[in-house]
Amino acid sequence: MVVKVGFIKLGNLGTSQVIDLLLDEIAAREGIAVRVFGTGAKMGKDEAEDTKYFLDWKPDFVVMISPNSSAPGPTAARELYKVVPTIVVSDGPTKKEDREKLEQAGFGYIILPVDPLIGAKREFLDCVEMASFNTDALKVLSVCGAVRLVQTEIDKVIDMVAAGTKPLVLPKILAKPEKCVESAGFANPYAKAKALAALHIATKVAEIDFPACFVLKEVDQIATAAAAGHEAMRAAAKLADEAREMEKANDSVLRKPHAKDGRLLSKTKLLEKPQ
Repeated sequence: MVVKVGFIKLGNLGTSQVIDLLLDEIAAREGIAVRVFGTGAKMGKDEAEDTKYFLDWKPDFVVMISPNSSAPGPTAARELYKVVPTIVVSDGPTKKEDREKLEQAGFGYIILPVDPLIGAKREFLDCVEMASFNTDALKVLSVCGAVRLVQTEIDKVIDMVAAGTKPLVLPKILAKPEKCVESAGFANPYAKAKALAALHIATKVAEIDFPACFVLKEVDQIATAAAAGHEAMRAAAKLADEAREMEKANDSVLRKPHAKDGRLLSKTKLLEKPQ
């Protein structure tokens, strides 16, 4: 059996860059097929409406990733995908009552407050700054456990589809820094602490960038606030890099590659085979 996993990308998060690649990192996994429908940087109602064509592929389940899943575009897209088991991946909502609404509507979710809001104002942001920020964000998300958490939860659903489990049990996770870092598998407690610090900084980036994006009016205020948010993200990326370097120095980096049949293997020593 081939499990068909569909990814709908509305707009962009740090996680969006790799989420469809996490299931088959060396392109050797059997038993799954992955397709992606992306709408670029925009995530409005028109883009959401166009995603309906993806239903023709008949995915077994869908992962829908976007910033602010409560925004009009992602909300409209979910209406189209009530007919398919769907996991919402986003940086919000973080309030319990809003997450309960997703659950009551039949959606799974992985909410990542650690996936930061970019300083999206033309007074500050160009394509180079955008790419640099997303590079820093992905460094934190990958090294510090958020990426592995997302991959593990999607793999669980793949296994359920392959086993014929009905109904599918979709994840319902608010991925705070403490939860993410546990997925990273750090052996060195100081490395874990650095990673946790990076994740906490990443959650604060949105608080710094939000006024720049939606409140401030003067050019100097917008540019300074957005720059401060991006500097915080850069500091978080440096901490994440330091954490991984500590694990490398101890030869204790946790690696969990997929076997051909989709099983997760594991190793911590660089020169050993994954088992």
